[in-house]
Amino acid sequence: MMTRLSLVLVILAAIALLGCGGGKTVDRVDTGEQIDLSGNWNDTDSQGVAGDLVTQITDAAWVENHIEQHGKKPAIIVGSIRNKTVEHIPMKTLTADLERAFINSGRVLVVASPEEREQIHDEREAQQGNASMETMKQWGREHGADYMLLGELNTIVDQEGKEQVKFYQTDTYLVDLESNVKVWAGQTKTKKHITW
Repeated sequence: MMTRLSLVLVILAAIALLGCGGGKTVDRVDTGEQIDLSGNWNDTDSQGVAGDLVTQITDAAWVENHIEQHGKKPAIIVGSIRNKTVEHIPMKTLTADLERAFINSGRVLVVASPEEREQIHDEREAQQGNASMETMKQWGREHGADYMLLGELNTIVDQEGKEQVKFYQTDTYLVDLESNVKVWAGQTKTKKHITW
């Protein structure tokens, strides 16, 4: 016959075993696989928006107009894409996706960001006193950007009961850095239906 203490110990052991049985599993998946757990902005959205925007931008007439006027590819710097949503979205990831898509398009040149240039300036300065004359990089030879890409990401959320629709809109425009003229404007839209 079980004593009260023995019964309590058996119950605690059973609870402990049940707790261990529901452990976490982690599976590696292809980075290109689309997985949407929460319905929030994710890597698939960032890559898709960047790809769509760069295709719109590089297929537009302003590229050929620039080449015709200046005899060379336009140089772009990706400026601030502001997050106007209520979600925490790492906009640096979207910026990096945009830069990568621009570079891989082969249609434009991409100029380093202010943060990257600061590191480059430090290296160039270090070379002035430490590198040989043949390999030392000179000041005043940086490639200036012709255009800056600016924009913002907004969202509209509609919810009723256990259903939610999230609508993301990314509005961007390309500005001529000399004249302040907007030479291109475009947008992408993403809509998600979430149920729980």
